[in-house]
Amino acid sequence: MERWPRTILHTDLDAFFAAVEQRDDPALRGRPVLVGGSRERGVVAAASYEARRFGIHSAMPMAEALRRCPRAIVKPHRMQRYAEASRQFFAILDRFSPLVEPLSLDEGFLDVTGAERLLGDGPHIARAIKQAVREELSLVASVGAAPSKFAAKIASDINKPDGLCVVAPSELLRFLHPLPVTRLWGVGAVMEQKLTKLGLRTIGDVARCPEATLKRRLGDGPGAHLAALARGDDPRPVEARGAPVSIGHEETFDVDLEWREEIEILLLGQADRVAARLRRAQLRARTVQIKIKYGDFHLVTRRRTLSDATVDGSVIGRVAAALLDELAPERRLPRQPGPGKPTHRRQRSRQRSRQRSRIVRLCGVSVSALEDRDAPRQLTLSEPSRDRGEELGDTLDRIHARFGDGLVKRAVHVQPERAEAEPDEATPTAREPSEPRR
Repeated sequence: MERWPRTILHTDLDAFFAAVEQRDDPALRGRPVLVGGSRERGVVAAASYEARRFGIHSAMPMAEALRRCPRAIVKPHRMQRYAEASRQFFAILDRFSPLVEPLSLDEGFLDVTGAERLLGDGPHIARAIKQAVREELSLVASVGAAPSKFAAKIASDINKPDGLCVVAPSELLRFLHPLPVTRLWGVGAVMEQKLTKLGLRTIGDVARCPEATLKRRLGDGPGAHLAALARGDDPRPVEARGAPVSIGHEETFDVDLEWREEIEILLLGQADRVAARLRRAQLRARTVQIKIKYGDFHLVTRRRTLSDATVDGSVIGRVAAALLDELAPERRLPRQPGPGKPTHRRQRSRQRSRQRSRIVRLCGVSVSALEDRDAPRQLTLSEPSRDRGEELGDTLDRIHARFGDGLVKRAVHVQPERAEAEPDEATPTAREPSEPRR
């Protein structure tokens, strides 16, 4: 029996968001399902395999996806539901190894090198993971087993859906070399063009090219990196989860917004969502950032560091609204005219066409500089007010946990929804965009 120097597994839930929707609603099973934003301006976050047969893929504009498959069923994001499934998924992986490195909500690496004597070899563990995911979550996972992270990641993608691909050390180069260069980490459209000009179209072509040539044509760093991967050399360890970097929420709007009051209300709602995730993770944040994308697609961010870390959505919301004043004058949103100052529709149309730089298609709030909620902190004269704000958040969390989200809202948010949420921002070291692993 061949001895493996390391046994790395990459496990990936197939069509995760869409699969959760099909699991929760049996009427969707076997039908093309798209999860994402609005039909007019949203993008596809996930597509079921029934929809992928029409050439639909994630990040495709929703309008284009519906042109390809008019009968597709569009479902809005339910991030809380996906986060719950993700927690259950990673709890399964934790049973097989203490070395689990999350990559996103639905995929991660495991190093099971030391588990063979207790749990069996890599292929046996991979099959056990797939069975646990199917029986406990009613979802399907694809798993790749290989002696390196690079090869395991590729292997898990080879036979999707419901795939299992094992790459033994003696078969590593035979597995890698026929694959296109786009399978190499770090090869995007630009790098692919450079490699094609060198006559390199497969990983085997890169392996046979002198490393000195790659360094000279691509640069020392990229050249050495690609040469090593093409040789099957990837010694990077599986790194167990670390502390989260940031938590955020952003929304893309069906209709561009033009008044500051509208943005302030939305920022406050986003701040409340971010604060709830902070409380769930038992964290406080010291830095608040806003993100604004305008009608002309110009993107700006502004941030402010607080003197005291907070978990209060009202505080985060006030800081986010105040950051609007730090935008460049030509980018600041106007106040909505009072009821005595009507604007003719044609005049407004001309103003909007001239001022694409001052209407907003996306905004978001994120927090960083995170610390444990129970960490010692300096008492201030505003301590009673600070405690009341945080206790109110805790009370709302208990209400939502018992009766569901949306039961209690701020008065300014009791109105028809103006936007559909895009997936929350993800951070490299967070288990999931909306809630970090602890």
